[in-house]
Amino acid sequence: MSRKIDISNWGDQPPHWVILLANEVESSNRTKTAERIGISRTAVSLLLANRYSSPSTAGMERRILAALDGIHCPAHNEMISTEQCRAYRDRPAPTHNPMAMRVWRVCQSCEHNPKRGQS
Repeated sequence: MSRKIDISNWGDQPPHWVILLANEVESSNRTKTAERIGISRTAVSLLLANRYSSPSTAGMERRILAALDGIHCPAHNEMISTEQCRAYRDRPAPTHNPMAMRVWRVCQSCEHNPKRGQS
């Protein structure tokens, strides 16, 4: 039974990393989320409430994105970042390497590829 996490202090459009953090806390809890990211439970609470004491949250943003912003890649059968996904699918066809070509082909028809089915 998960409860909705209040991130209203971030305004109408919270940053992507705050939404990821809130979703992770909703699906587990603050302690498990903190452990997964490698930060304290207190930091998780302060970030969600937009009361983190540091003048910059850039470091926390990087840590949260690295830990939580991933998708399951069917070509590699593992979690990868959205940036890695974009790099794999947008590169030219690697005709020199059969294994890389197999991955590239899967990327072209993957559900995560917004250009799939287009020529």
